Amino acid sequence: MEQAVKLIVQFTRNSSIQLSIITTSQLTASPPVFTPSGQLLFLILSLSLHLLYSDSEISAYLGKNGFEETPARLADRILTRSSVEAELEVKARSENEMKRTLSWWDLIWFGMGAVIGAGIFVLTGREARQGAGPAVVLSYAVSGLSALLSVFCYTEFAVEIPVAGGSFAYLRVELGDFVAFIAAGNILLEYVIGGAAVARTWTSYFATLCNHTSDEFRITVHQLAKGYNQLDPIAVGILAIICAIAVLSTKGSSRLNYIASIVHMLVILFIIICGLIKADTKNYTPFTPFGPRGIFKASAVLFFSYVGFDAVSTMAEETKNPAKDIPIGLVGSMVITTTIYCLMAVTLCLMQPYQTIDPDAPFSRAFEIVGWGWAQYIVAAGALKGMTSVLLVSAVGQARYLTHIARTHMMPPWFAKVNTKTGTPINATIVMLAATAVIAFFTDLGILSNLLSISTLIIFMLVAVALLVRRYYVSGETTIENRNKLIVFLLLIIGSSIAIAAYWGISESGWIAYCIIAPIWFLSTLGLSIFVPQARKPKLWGIPLVPWLPSSSIAINIFLLGSIDKDSFIRFAIWSGFLLVYYFFFGLHASYDTAKEFEGKAIQERRLRIVEEGQIPATKSGLLPNDGIEPSL
Repeated sequence: MEQAVKLIVQFTRNSSIQLSIITTSQLTASPPVFTPSGQLLFLILSLSLHLLYSDSEISAYLGKNGFEETPARLADRILTRSSVEAELEVKARSENEMKRTLSWWDLIWFGMGAVIGAGIFVLTGREARQGAGPAVVLSYAVSGLSALLSVFCYTEFAVEIPVAGGSFAYLRVELGDFVAFIAAGNILLEYVIGGAAVARTWTSYFATLCNHTSDEFRITVHQLAKGYNQLDPIAVGILAIICAIAVLSTKGSSRLNYIASIVHMLVILFIIICGLIKADTKNYTPFTPFGPRGIFKASAVLFFSYVGFDAVSTMAEETKNPAKDIPIGLVGSMVITTTIYCLMAVTLCLMQPYQTIDPDAPFSRAFEIVGWGWAQYIVAAGALKGMTSVLLVSAVGQARYLTHIARTHMMPPWFAKVNTKTGTPINATIVMLAATAVIAFFTDLGILSNLLSISTLIIFMLVAVALLVRRYYVSGETTIENRNKLIVFLLLIIGSSIAIAAYWGISESGWIAYCIIAPIWFLSTLGLSIFVPQARKPKLWGIPLVPWLPSSSIAINIFLLGSIDKDSFIRFAIWSGFLLVYYFFFGLHASYDTAKEFEGKAIQERRLRIVEEGQIPATKSGLLPNDGIEPSL
């Protein structure tokens, strides 16, 4: 195993490529044996490592010293928390600052553009027919409540820490590097998979608009496995266009998003008004054919329809007045979006019986069924506009996540570079959209949709936990007693929420356990509010009703996780395992070295400042004598 992970590509002076195994002591002469596909994958990974890391870094991280230092460095990164000042400081590592051009008006439209897209136009029909029936409106309300609570948590962080890192930066400050890296890796996965799913759906609606089936616009390769054999060049093409727009200008992206979102809103109004004209209240009976369990299971799936709002929080670094613009932009866009979703769900189920709803293009087919065939083309055009907005905002947000991660050197710093002319992170944008395009080109929408939601719900739960830590714990100020009480109450809140979700997943009709577990959550939250004093007050904007709203966000997100199938958890575990391998061998060491380097510089600057103020005399070298201060974040 030790040799397997140390396989790299060495470049000779004549540019030839040699495959070899680097051990801790020497290079062996025998090259590794791979299948052809394994050799190609190995070559791509090896080339990537050499492009992104220097030979000295690879040798240091994969050498004997790297393995020996891993446990101590891992403990340091798990226990070390960043600071707001440190997160703001890392912006300098991008060489150029992002331009502050966005207002709350931009953020509202970005928020709606990021969220209202493939989810509402595709998943509504599927879940109404197979999951919740007409009660799908309640599923949207539950998902919307969960998303709104998460929005409140994100908003306080985005105002207090206005950087491009989003949840990665927030978790790094409050829960440490290790948790932040795992969380950020899964957010990036959600962006890539979600973008690929939207791009594939874009092709389907484009085909409908052209009076064709989606299969006619795809290339079938029978030699490939089922689910991966329908190649989608149109999805790749739309992603390439989105990439070009995203790298040119954030403000330009905002203007295009304005146009797409305005047209999209007009089409949504058309659907709601004209759909209600053709409504029949008899179609709303029975209202809950699948019972409460169907409502919550559908809610877990429909949460995908709300994924994307966190992209707005990554734009805090480009916002003119974060304290004012971010709360209005984030909360406003989420309230509008939830209202629109509920109205559209009601309209769809009033137009036709839930058993007859088309699972692939529900709104288009609904108008055809009620005799307005011409309207399906308007709906298809509106869906295309909406999905284009989702792809654009997703491209902007995911690149900024990767940019901030790379600033900490958990990912190669090449991704953190901001272009001087455009003021955008071009490298991160291109790489993320290239990964999205590769997956969209091969992978079927059904496979992609099964990969969504789980990691996002976990991230939102962690952000709520981080907010409680931020409010109730300040290093050096909070007493040990209060810290221990905070830990106990947090464990009880999380544990009781997990127990409720687990019981919901395994029990079809029991209720006694809820009467025991739910009071534990309530009393734990009450105990936190009474027995642990808040150690920090927000400077600019703060979430109301702390700890009740963050605690409710934790409970609802975990509860929705209990409604997701086990295969999604297996995929989550596999991806997390891949992240751990990368982190242990590269991200951990690079981020540790970078953190210690900047700690040393910060301490040196602090000492020189003290000397300049005349408080302590300098040595002959002009530096302070060692005063016993160790670097510490």
